[in-house]
Amino acid sequence: MKTILISLALVFSFQQVQAFQPILEQRIPLTLKNNSLKSIPLKIPGYMNPNLSPMSTSGVDLEIGQVVYFSFKGKKRVLLTITEDLAGKTLIVNELIKKREKELLLAKSKKG
Repeated sequence: MKTILISLALVFSFQQVQAFQPILEQRIPLTLKNNSLKSIPLKIPGYMNPNLSPMSTSGVDLEIGQVVYFSFKGKKRVLLTITEDLAGKTLIVNELIKKREKELLLAKSKKG
């Protein structure tokens, strides 16, 4: 009887771990697009550091929670964090950067 209970407990524990694992490792497919005439260097820790060529498109699969960085005034800044709602979308990176730079400049002007 003890052997059956131990086996059931192990099976139940293993099933719980399997249920949570896909959430932690879920990858989101999306497209990064550069519509500008300038190259855009990005940093994606643990994945790659793509250099988006002018007028280019790049498909990527990134984990939920992955942070994508860009350089602004010589410093690494957060461009975006990957969420489930980005699945299958095309992100216009040059427009995201322009918007993010405005946010950073606005935040700086409010501080000082």
